[in-house]
Amino acid sequence: MAFTFIFCGPKCSICCTLISVWGVIMLAIMGVLLQKRSLTFAEDLVAEIKADSLDHFIQEVEIKYDNAAVTCYIAAAIYLGSFAISIWQAFLNKRHNRI
Repeated sequence: MAFTFIFCGPKCSICCTLISVWGVIMLAIMGVLLQKRSLTFAEDLVAEIKADSLDHFIQEVEIKYDNAAVTCYIAAAIYLGSFAISIWQAFLNKRHNRI
């Protein structure tokens, strides 16, 4: 007997699947843009940096960009896990003729 723990309805599983796909795509794109040091995010990242020289300021900004990119990649991985669970629930709902 297969493991059939349905905790998400058919409409909810499809909605969560679509939101997860969008989250993975959006966060992956943001991670790439942050890794490439896009100026779009500069205002959000450099607001709290206190630097005594230009070299120190550039080093701190690069660290902030790298940390933000890694955070986006981690969040995309979490959304990927959510996507897998949502697909699993949609499959179980379809198998039990609830979709």
